[in-house]
Amino acid sequence: MNRFTGGANPTRDEAPIVFAHRLAKSEGFKSLFKEGMDLVEDSAAYLDKDGREESRVLPRALSLAYSAESMRLTTRIMQIASWLLLQRAVNEGEMSITQSLSEKHRVRVTSQDLATGPDMFKQLPAGLRSLCLKSLRLQQRILHLDASIAAARFQAPSVPPAMAVASQVARLQAAFGG
Repeated sequence: MNRFTGGANPTRDEAPIVFAHRLAKSEGFKSLFKEGMDLVEDSAAYLDKDGREESRVLPRALSLAYSAESMRLTTRIMQIASWLLLQRAVNEGEMSITQSLSEKHRVRVTSQDLATGPDMFKQLPAGLRSLCLKSLRLQQRILHLDASIAAARFQAPSVPPAMAVASQVARLQAAFGG
């Protein structure tokens, strides 16, 4: 029994709207893209200047932890940038979804945690810690978006969007007596 319509499961005309199809082409994606590219630039600038200076004065154990975290950060942001660039190419019609799927084995964002334990991480320079934490948050958002986009490819809308919205509004009105 469908609690919105009072009937059986929704028909094809009442299928849910898949927002992931539109999300990747939205202003939200553009903002995410800018945030990702800014993080790449900020990380490169930090690691080439302040980070290099800060790492030189660290004791040996922290120096090794710094190296491990900076390598992990670099890998993480390169995965993020590659995914964002691939998605943008699809969004702008430079590449088909089929082409992007064949490229996906090379451009994979995987969940990467910190390379060091919490006690060691707290002792690293603030600039590196900040970049690492920003990259982890961005990585999680991209993993979520990537999973949503992948799932949406298997749930293509079966009705025109205007009809789907009207259908869902009608279902909500029926459920709440409006």
